[in-house]
Amino acid sequence: MRQWSFHNPVALHFGAGVFDRVKEQIGQRRWLLVTHKDAPFAPMRDRLLGHVHPPLAIADAIMPNPSLAMLQHVCGLLQARADGIDVIVALGGGSVMDTAKFLAAGHCDFRSVACYLDGQVALGGRALPVIAVPTTAGTGSELTKWATIWDPEQGRKLSLNRDDLYAEAAFIDPELTASLPWPLTLASGLDALSHALESLWNRNANPITRSFAIAAAGDVLTALARLQGDLDDQDARSMLAAGAMKAGLAFSNTQTALAHNISYPITLDYGVAHGIACSFCLPEVMAAAIGADDACDTALGSIFGALAQAPQALRRRLTDLGIAGDPAAFGIGGEAWRGIVADAFDGPRGRNFIGARERFPDRPVA
Repeated sequence: MRQWSFHNPVALHFGAGVFDRVKEQIGQRRWLLVTHKDAPFAPMRDRLLGHVHPPLAIADAIMPNPSLAMLQHVCGLLQARADGIDVIVALGGGSVMDTAKFLAAGHCDFRSVACYLDGQVALGGRALPVIAVPTTAGTGSELTKWATIWDPEQGRKLSLNRDDLYAEAAFIDPELTASLPWPLTLASGLDALSHALESLWNRNANPITRSFAIAAAGDVLTALARLQGDLDDQDARSMLAAGAMKAGLAFSNTQTALAHNISYPITLDYGVAHGIACSFCLPEVMAAAIGADDACDTALGSIFGALAQAPQALRRRLTDLGIAGDPAAFGIGGEAWRGIVADAFDGPRGRNFIGARERFPDRPVA
């Protein structure tokens, strides 16, 4: 057996009601709240603000898929108070988490982080600590050291990756996802499923990540099927949150792989939600992975049954959830699709993939 290691320094708190312990984590520190201004977030925001001393500032002009332009605007609003911030509380989904990490990395100074992402300068100093409180079940960002930043003007997806961007603590309270509508529940859940499977067909996989990933995939698939029929199923909400947490622990050590590299231009150029963009082609990615690694094959078999039919089994699960398998359904033509896949194999996440390019199916798995 080859050598391997597992590391995740986030202090993890899980379960109904742990949200009310965030105040203890903040303590007497001067804090910045990063969240959404949308109406569904008001009760959560008010609940937090009612239990702890007022924040120095609230950054709530957060848009999905945080862009450099949006981050520059947010940093500008916070610049006058940046020196007084001791800790950042991120209350929201993946976009809020990624925004909080960007702000933490540069102490709310936009230029320093933007130049770092461009490879122009090193980013000195230690990031501000982040307390992560996810309100969706899927992103996993509360357990990773990465933030995804978008530059639509230049057609780029950028990754902020620093060891000091792990949250100091994550509070995963399934009750915060109770009002999430089905489209967001589905997209975030499929993001978690993608994290789990991508950590299996991954050159960085190890026994611990595989254990988390197998459990995560089972939780997510079962929970989504139940929530599709009853969004008020709180046990399923808890199961989905637990699955997303396990997937986050898995891919926090492996990174993602081919499906995520495929997804980036689909989100950037075709406007497809990230969770859908990285999950609709999972059966094809699985087909290319099968046979490359015995441990991965065993894991996939434990999730989907007979290995030879595992891609088809996953396709049926995705179809039952309403996810199309043909790239054309998202406006992607055949030539464009082939180019996206070819580029993905050569991308940084694609190089984590254990499968073979020549085994990637020419047509969607049916």
